[in-house]
Amino acid sequence: MRLIKLCAVCAITILCFAAKPVKAQSFRTLTEADFLGTPRPNGRGVVAYTNCTIDFKYQANHSNGEYILHFNVRLIVNNYKSWLDRSRITTNAQLAEILKHEQGHYNIAFLEQQEVLRAMSRTRFTSNYRQEAMDIFNNIDAKYKQLNQNYDQDTEHMVNRQQQRSWDIYFAKRLQTMPPENANLDY
Repeated sequence: MRLIKLCAVCAITILCFAAKPVKAQSFRTLTEADFLGTPRPNGRGVVAYTNCTIDFKYQANHSNGEYILHFNVRLIVNNYKSWLDRSRITTNAQLAEILKHEQGHYNIAFLEQQEVLRAMSRTRFTSNYRQEAMDIFNNIDAKYKQLNQNYDQDTEHMVNRQQQRSWDIYFAKRLQTMPPENANLDY
């Protein structure tokens, strides 16, 4: 089953088919090298776009009347869909600010990935596991889609520096207080 959801800043792809269970990758910091796509002209003054994919796969095993799902939830930065309009970036300080704002979009996708992993690992699935897994993912995805929209609205795409600082503090706290990556996720 394949469902593609495009968010304002992150594209989320869900692929549900058998896969070997693996753990999610570690958090990382975006760099200029993550933005290899061609800038799209727009009237909103956007200077950069970050495109992330959450690749969600699982394998179901039936045992003792219960369905056990083994998950692989990967977060991918799509460098050739992510872009910076380098013609509008005039200083290294401006580039650093833009990368910091775009990091916020990656942070949101990372937080979503980690919440999906935790929610799925805590769920007892029935024979309706396909729908149950999709419902969990869709609820979490809607939450983070709204967070992404709020982030761009509040920061006015990083123009509102006071709001950007508030969001930077929010991300730092969320990432700092998050359970260790993959905690209790030994499949």
